[in-house]
Amino acid sequence: MLDYTDLNNKDWAVWLKNQGEKEFHAKQIMEWIFKKGVLSWEGMSNLSKELRDKLESHFKMPFLQLVRVTDSSDRETYKFLWKLHDDQLVESVLICSGTRRTVCVSSQVGCPAKCAFCASGQQGFVRNLRAGEIVEQVLQINQWLAPKGEHVSHIVYMGMGEPLKNYESVVKSIHLLSHPDLLNISQRRITVSTVGIVEGIRRLSLEGLKVNLVLSLHAPNQHIRKKIIPYARKYPLEEILPAMDEYSQKTKRDITFEYILLAGINDHPDHALELAHLLKGKQCAVNLIPYNPIPGVKLNRPEKKAIKQFRSVLFGSHIVNTCRYTKGVDIAAACGQLAMQEKKLNILPNA
Repeated sequence: MLDYTDLNNKDWAVWLKNQGEKEFHAKQIMEWIFKKGVLSWEGMSNLSKELRDKLESHFKMPFLQLVRVTDSSDRETYKFLWKLHDDQLVESVLICSGTRRTVCVSSQVGCPAKCAFCASGQQGFVRNLRAGEIVEQVLQINQWLAPKGEHVSHIVYMGMGEPLKNYESVVKSIHLLSHPDLLNISQRRITVSTVGIVEGIRRLSLEGLKVNLVLSLHAPNQHIRKKIIPYARKYPLEEILPAMDEYSQKTKRDITFEYILLAGINDHPDHALELAHLLKGKQCAVNLIPYNPIPGVKLNRPEKKAIKQFRSVLFGSHIVNTCRYTKGVDIAAACGQLAMQEKKLNILPNA
């Protein structure tokens, strides 16, 4: 079976011609998929039955089967659990904030980074997602939003997996999602998060993309970082930070550093001062995320007083920072929980 996301408009025209079909159907097919969000060949009503049958026999669609949607108490966050063709499970998160509709996509089944605070790392790494499996997370959620008159406005590669360890599929999916003739989401509204894959950061800086880059920093020094992020042993801060600076210089995009505050580990005012020295002179912002505990992980959320003291030190050192105080879904830590729960319960619906 072929992957429908491997074909652009010209590729579709060639395929149609080889099948004895009219080339103008290429535009119709692309519009059905990316503009109208129809992910079944049978649903493309202006195509002949014969052509729809040919498409059905050559191209797999859809890639993802929705298992369930779980919403937060404030109805601002929705978790989507997907079943893949090989029965693996991945998650996406939809965040509703004002008129913004941000989809946090997964790029891998499981995660090789195995960060101490993250649910998806607990299940280990299984495989990379294909570009189509990434793109379809956005397409299906866009379709889910359509009855409300809403649409996906922003995309974050911060779900299950380390995006830069699935480089080709991630970059291909960015091109598909941002293409003006397809979903047309501005690259400036697309963010890629990484724990610091140096070769991936440097390679991304040469792609000519305008996506935002976020470093999952989570520690003010290499010593603490190695304790909570195993990849830090391979990619030290003295190599990561220059690569991040290079990305910023080449793309003209500011850098964001994510920092999950863990009680008694990285939340002391001295840690904040050390973090300020580490980032001194950089055109950046720090996104502080008080940790939301997850089952099976013996880490705690700092008290509000400790969070305020930490921020006060950063502000005093002229480090721009934001903080999510809410106890909603913590994407960086919690993505992967539904998949783990579903596997333990063993209640997957039949395909």
